[in-house]
Amino acid sequence: MHTSDSATDTHCPYCALQCGMRLRPDPGGATVAVEERTDFPVNRGALCGKGRTAPAVLSSRVRLTEPLVRTHAGRLEPATWEEALDAVAEGLARTGRTYGPDAVGVFGGGGLTNEKAYALGKFARVALRTSQIDYNGRFCMSSAAAAHQRAFGLDRGLPFPLADIPRTGCVILVGSNLAETMPPALRYLTELKANGGTLIVIDPRRTRTAEQADLHLAPRPGTDLALALGLLHLIVAEGRTDEEFIAARTTGWQEARAAAMAHWPELVERITGVPVPRLREAVAMFCAPESAMVLTARGPEQQSKGTDTVGAWINLCLATGRAGRPLSGYGCLTGQGNGQGGREHGQKADQLPGYRKLTDPAARAHVAEVWGVDPDSLPGPGRSAYELLDALGTDVKALLLMGSNPVVSAPRAAHVEDRIRSLDFLAVADVVLSETAALADVVLPVTQWAEESGTTTNLEGRVLLRRRALTPPPGVRSDLDVLHGLAARLGVEKGFPTEPEEVFEELRRASAGGPADYSGITYARIEAEQGVFWPCPEGPEGPESPAGSPGTERLFLDRFATDDGRARFVPVTHRDAAEVPDADYPLLLTTGRVVAQYQSGAQTRRVDELNAAAPGPFVELHPRLAARIGAVDGSPLAVTSRRGRAVAPARITDTIRADTVFMPFHWPGEGRANTLTNPALDPTSRMPEFKVCAVRVEPA
Repeated sequence: MHTSDSATDTHCPYCALQCGMRLRPDPGGATVAVEERTDFPVNRGALCGKGRTAPAVLSSRVRLTEPLVRTHAGRLEPATWEEALDAVAEGLARTGRTYGPDAVGVFGGGGLTNEKAYALGKFARVALRTSQIDYNGRFCMSSAAAAHQRAFGLDRGLPFPLADIPRTGCVILVGSNLAETMPPALRYLTELKANGGTLIVIDPRRTRTAEQADLHLAPRPGTDLALALGLLHLIVAEGRTDEEFIAARTTGWQEARAAAMAHWPELVERITGVPVPRLREAVAMFCAPESAMVLTARGPEQQSKGTDTVGAWINLCLATGRAGRPLSGYGCLTGQGNGQGGREHGQKADQLPGYRKLTDPAARAHVAEVWGVDPDSLPGPGRSAYELLDALGTDVKALLLMGSNPVVSAPRAAHVEDRIRSLDFLAVADVVLSETAALADVVLPVTQWAEESGTTTNLEGRVLLRRRALTPPPGVRSDLDVLHGLAARLGVEKGFPTEPEEVFEELRRASAGGPADYSGITYARIEAEQGVFWPCPEGPEGPESPAGSPGTERLFLDRFATDDGRARFVPVTHRDAAEVPDADYPLLLTTGRVVAQYQSGAQTRRVDELNAAAPGPFVELHPRLAARIGAVDGSPLAVTSRRGRAVAPARITDTIRADTVFMPFHWPGEGRANTLTNPALDPTSRMPEFKVCAVRVEPA
C-alpha cells in the first residue's frame, strides 16, 4: 500500500450518509489511519465501526490484486490485464454477434461513484448497444423513488438537509433501524427529542431505534399501507386536515380521501395488529406541532406494494400540510453509499443521465449529442434488476457485473445463483472475490474508495467528493480503466476517459437541464462548499460565477416539480402481501441488517473486528413461538419458504412479534436469508418483496 505524505479529506465507502473522514498514512506508509472530520456537517466527526475499520479491506491480504481467468480445467488462475480484457471483450462481442446485442447484460451497483455509474450506462448503450442494464439499487430505494416522482414530480431521497430533523416537531420513522444501519444519524433523533420534539417508530421489532421512540407501533409485516391509511382516516375524521394547503398546493384530494375513509380504525387494527388507541395517539402526536416529517426506509419500500405504501405516507404529509414547507415533509432514508447518485445517471434500465427518461425523445436527443451518437442508435428500456437476473442463461447469455453480489443480495437467491451459473460468459469487476465473482469466467480487480477520486451523492442530495489518498497495488485498475479498455476493444476508441474529473465534466453536460441537473457543480465547488445540493444548473457565466446556482438545499418550498407546481395525491388501497401465512407456512419472515455488517457482507465479512461483533446469521423469534416449536437459544433453526431452506442459530427475544421471525441478510451459505425471500415485484418500481414472505420454522 503506497500512500501520500499528508492527510486526505474523504468520505466513508459504506452507507448513504457518506460520513466525512480523514485518512492519514502511518510513518512507514504501510497502513492508513482514519481520523474524525468534525467540520463535515453530516456526521460532525462521528463514525460507526464500519467506517473506522474501512481501511482493513485495503489490505492485499483480503482483496484482489491481479486479474483471474478461468482455465479449461475450470479454475480461476492469475492472468495479465491484457489477457483478461481481451477475454472479456471477446466474450461479450461473441455473444452479441451470435444472439444479438440484448443477449449481453450489464449489472451495476449503488456503491459505484457517479462517474462510474454514468460511464457504465454509456458503455452499455454505446459500446454494447444493449438495453439490458440495471443495478442493485432497484432492490433498495426504487419504490420511494417512484412514489416521489408520482407525487412531487422529482425524486431526491431527502428534500431537506438532515440538520432540519432536530428542528421539526415530530418525526414518524417507518421501517428504519437507524441505530444499526446509519449509527451517526441517530444523533439527529436524540437532538429532536432534546429540543422537545417527539419520535414515532413503526417497526415489527423493538429495535435499538424503536427503544428511542416516544411511541412504537409494531404492525404485522406487510401491513404498513393499511396503517398509513388508518392514520389518514383518523386525521380526516378528527378534522385535522389542512384544507388551505390542500386547496392551494395539491390535486387529487377527494379521490385519496375516499380511499382512506374505507380503512376505518377497527379494520386497520385487525389487519395490522396495532390497537386503535395507539393509532389515535400517533395522530395526536403527529398533528400537535406546527411542523412534522415522515421518513421511510426499506421496511415499507421492499414490498410488492411499496410504491403505494410510500404514496400513502406522502398523502398523510400532504393532507396535514406537512410538505413543501420549512421543517416539514416526506423523505426516504437512502441505503447504499451512492444510492441517490447511482439512480440518476443512467445505470437504471429506463433512464438516461440527469434523471432523464429513456423514452423521452428530447432527452435522447440531448444525451446523444453529448455522446456524439445518433439518438436512434440508443436502445430502449430493458429489464429491471430481478427480471434481468431471472433472464440470465436464457435470453441474456453474457453478463458484465460491477459493484454487486447478487448471489447473496438478490431475492430467491438460490435460483439467481443457478441463473448466473447457466451463463455462457460472466465477467465481474470487484474489490474482493465475492460469492458472485467466484463464479465468473474473468475477474477484474478494481480500485477502492481510498485509491481513486470520484463523486457520490448522499441521501440529502448533497454531491460529495472522495479524494484519492493511496496508490493502489500494481495489479489493480479503476473501473473507468476497465470500461476504457473494453470499449476500445469493442471498436469505440473515444468517449470513455479514465480520469474521473474528465468523466464528471461530461456528466455535467449530459445532466444539464434534466431533473437531476449537476451542470453547475464542479470538483472545486464541492471541496470549497462541503458538497453541493442538486439541482444546481450552471449560470450564464459558468459554475464558478457568483451568478450561478448555489444548489438547492431544500426542495418544493415554492412549488412542486410537477407541470402545474402542485403535489399529486394518489388514491391507494391496502392489499395483502404476495404471500400470506397458511397451514404449511404459518409465520412471516422479515429481513434486515445488523450494525457490524453491510449489505451482502462481501467487504465487511473480511474485517476481523466486525466479524467478532457479528460472526454469522441468526433467526430472531419470540419466546412464545420458541416454546411452541421447542427452540433453544443458540441452537440451529431451519427456516423454510416456498423457495428454499436456511439454517441459523436461534436468538430468542421478546422484542419481536410472536407471528414473525427476523434474519439478517449479510451471509452466504446455509444461513443465506435471501434463499427464502420472495421476488414478487411492485408493479411500478419493480422492487422485490424482501420484507415479507411466508415461512415455517423448526429445530434443525
